[in-house]
Amino acid sequence: MLSRLLLVVLCLSTGVAAPATQRYDEFIRAAGNAESDAVRLAHLKKLAFQCTVDGTTLPGLDQLIAFVERWDAPEARLDFFDREIRRTLSFDFGIDEQSPLLPIAAYYRARMLVWACLEYSDIYPFPEKRSAYLGRARAQFELVAKAFPENRIARMYLGVPIPPARSLAVPAGAPDWAIAHREGLERLADIIEWWIDHRMRPNGEYGGGWGDDCEMWRHWVPILFGFEHPRANWAQAYLSARLLAQPHLAGGYHNKISDVEHTAEDVADALTPMMFLAPDNPDWAKRVLRLIELAETLWMGRNERGHLQFKSTYFTSEKIDLAPAHACDTVYHPRALQPVLLYWQRTGDPRIGKLVTEWMRTWVDAAAREERGKPAGILPTAIHWPDGRVGGVGEKWWLPENYPTPLYDFPSAMTLMLNTLVLTAHMTGDRSFLEPLRSMAAARLAWIRAGRPAAAEGSRLWCAAQLSQLGGAIAKYRFITGDPSLDELLQAERDVPYVQLRLAEKPDDATRGRFVSALEQLASVVRVNFPAYTQEVRYTDRVMRFPVLYQPGWMLEQGAPTTIVEAGVMAMGLNRLTLLYNAATGDPGDPLYFPLNAVRWRTPPRDIAVLVTESMPERFAARLYHFGAAPREFSAEMLLLRPGKYRATLSEARSDRKLSETAFSIGQDGRTVPVQLAPAVETWLRIEPAGR
Repeated sequence: MLSRLLLVVLCLSTGVAAPATQRYDEFIRAAGNAESDAVRLAHLKKLAFQCTVDGTTLPGLDQLIAFVERWDAPEARLDFFDREIRRTLSFDFGIDEQSPLLPIAAYYRARMLVWACLEYSDIYPFPEKRSAYLGRARAQFELVAKAFPENRIARMYLGVPIPPARSLAVPAGAPDWAIAHREGLERLADIIEWWIDHRMRPNGEYGGGWGDDCEMWRHWVPILFGFEHPRANWAQAYLSARLLAQPHLAGGYHNKISDVEHTAEDVADALTPMMFLAPDNPDWAKRVLRLIELAETLWMGRNERGHLQFKSTYFTSEKIDLAPAHACDTVYHPRALQPVLLYWQRTGDPRIGKLVTEWMRTWVDAAAREERGKPAGILPTAIHWPDGRVGGVGEKWWLPENYPTPLYDFPSAMTLMLNTLVLTAHMTGDRSFLEPLRSMAAARLAWIRAGRPAAAEGSRLWCAAQLSQLGGAIAKYRFITGDPSLDELLQAERDVPYVQLRLAEKPDDATRGRFVSALEQLASVVRVNFPAYTQEVRYTDRVMRFPVLYQPGWMLEQGAPTTIVEAGVMAMGLNRLTLLYNAATGDPGDPLYFPLNAVRWRTPPRDIAVLVTESMPERFAARLYHFGAAPREFSAEMLLLRPGKYRATLSEARSDRKLSETAFSIGQDGRTVPVQLAPAVETWLRIEPAGR
């Protein structure tokens, strides 16, 4: 097949056409070079009309037109090809191998293979499986690029970035951190607005189905929670309202049996962002109380050791699957109670506190035990029901075998459980809930000091090597309490540049450079390949996944010829985007569990950069830079300051010359302070209690 396809490609690329198709080369070449599927469809329909006029038949043309119509149809699911491409690693277009349309079919087949690979956790983590998908995709993209050299999309997949459509003017002397932060915000806002304008459907979906569309807000967070973007706010509110009103959520939770990671997302991902955007809506309390009721009466129980835990990984609003293989509580289970945890953090609700506190004691106990080969002090990823032993039915404690993919294998979603433990310690004042974090931090630090060695599976050092997720939870604890006892690990980790910047009272050039470099890496990623985050995406929970293709061993063995992303950066979509949120809000970790976003800037995320440098219960500081040409006035909503009277001072960063001083109060009457920025001047905002 490939040899015939190469012949077709050669004819198209050299202009030497096969006799039967020579008349139609111009139409085919225009369709293949089009970067828009709508434009491609128009050219294919012109070709069909010409064939009708000529009284000829071009094999496969009608089938190809029908496919492209479906690919770009506003009512079709973006992943409609999923089942066939996963089953066969191909897609039957009904096109003869000798057809000159074959390169166009290859273009669509290659894109399907790439996005299916990027979507599934039973494919992309495994080099052999990944290679099967991406190797086929690469071969077809190479043929497409040769047949249609003006198609930049095909070359983009092969490692040739598409430059940005617009540049961002930068005033002379603008600080490097501000340039990178502003560009990250601008490019992310462009992506969000494209999805709202081009993919949002009348029912609130974006084409990926509720289960995937509901996750999109996670990469919107720097814009949604950091700034005021009315269109994004409206779009999220609309999706959340329409999703929460769906019949499958009538019982307060999903009614279709599956694992907790997937059944929880519809409620958690619809409700949680709205609890940030509209925190005073009384409907949220009703929905939270329903989740508590389900946990108390259906999902949880006391195991044979007398400890409270979830009974299964599989449950709905109506039933629970107690098959031994599925009967596990896991570190993913905070997902089911995500809105509950946020509500507890904000209100101190005693009913929630009782449930969560008892549940977390179960996990503290499990971490402390040396059992089934698990080292003492290490959190397992599963606790079996009803016996309460660590792990699942599998022979190895770190492989619970409660799900067909590695989703729940150690370390799984350890961040969810760690942040819940830190939240519990914060809410109760009981530091025993920090013991798993402390013991795992000690193990991680020992592994780093030992030179990051390889170790036997299941051993303490092996566990430590997997625990790169500790930093966010430690940082949240550090900045809410001021306790420096775990600072050594935070300083030793390689990928916490914002935290390291915050830890340094006077950051040296190296610390500052690592932070700026991380922001610049993010800017370099979202600056290019806009189609990869918009029109090309076929699974809406993978909008930001594309850059992983440029890593060595993915689409190209050596990586992209022009490397714009280092190994691991944005590979899973949120790593560097979270950095935008950190800088804008002062939260040292992610916003999903125990959020510590200290401020929301009530101004659009355009022509502005922000770097929060201090966010304690009674103090706040941030650097701001306005890229516009005229003065900018807005308010800052202070979310973590304790009630009381404060003084806000604005000063020039370079000279520390005071520009203004404002007295304001935090209390029932409000939480905002006015801000005025001069254009092209780096400005300090410092807030401290009045009278000091």
